[in-house]
Amino acid sequence: MSQTGHYRVSHLDALEAESIYVMREVMAEFERPVLLFSGGKDSIVMLRLAEKAFAPARVPFPVMHVDTGHNFPEVLDFRNERVAALGLNLVVASVQEAIDTGLVRELPDGTRNRIQTPVLLNAVEKYRFDALFGGARRDEEKARAKERMFSFRDEFGQWDPKNQRPELWALYNGRHHPGESIRVFPLSNWTELDVWHYIAREQIPLPPIYYAHDREVVERGGMFYAVNEFIRLRDGETSEVRRVRYRTVGDASQTAAVLSEADTVEKVIDEVAATRITERGATRGDDKVSEAAMEDRKREGYF
Repeated sequence: MSQTGHYRVSHLDALEAESIYVMREVMAEFERPVLLFSGGKDSIVMLRLAEKAFAPARVPFPVMHVDTGHNFPEVLDFRNERVAALGLNLVVASVQEAIDTGLVRELPDGTRNRIQTPVLLNAVEKYRFDALFGGARRDEEKARAKERMFSFRDEFGQWDPKNQRPELWALYNGRHHPGESIRVFPLSNWTELDVWHYIAREQIPLPPIYYAHDREVVERGGMFYAVNEFIRLRDGETSEVRRVRYRTVGDASQTAAVLSEADTVEKVIDEVAATRITERGATRGDDKVSEAAMEDRKREGYF
């Protein structure tokens, strides 16, 4: 008499299935969705999920990069390669163009993360996007943990954490009036470690900046910033070449590296499993402005 084998779904399979379900729900409920794609690891994973969700057809929506103009070259090259390989429609919302046209003003310190928000909102209005896929996870920053899977934004693109819709079981309310939009976070229940395990399982290529390499850096406030055209040495500072990698990649004038010898996916997984500080807390200078820096930006319309 034969025994029936037990059917088991792994943790990654369950996360993948949930994310794919969310993406398909968005395509069923919204007219003009777009996927925010910077070339960072979370958006890369999200793009792989979109490929799976709609295969064998092509990804049925465009991707958008809110481009500060302060990019790591490796990440920008990777973004362009993936867009070309998949035949995607890339929308670039340029902060530099917004500065040139007077939509925003460059800040005195030269950083641009803060002025991304009006550029994003302008692109949403211009292209009439009503659902934006973002790669936020609940473990990366405490303000992210207040989000729903479907995060409602009013006609001004603003987020009110006290005015969000309940999500019971797998029921998502995408109803909205003209001008309103929903930010959708398919990776809400993923952790940084889950993302890396998925990258390993799916053999997803990443920009080399995510792996340990030698780079000229300057230490500021315990964080290691790459010396480049956006970050210059100040009086009294000295640079040195250190073995580093990036846990997250954003504005090159605000994103720091971490000391690391992890030059393979497996080594990165071991490193992430042992760390006790979030990637944003370890590497994003813009989140150290105040305890509520991220929440303040999200209220203004940041993704």
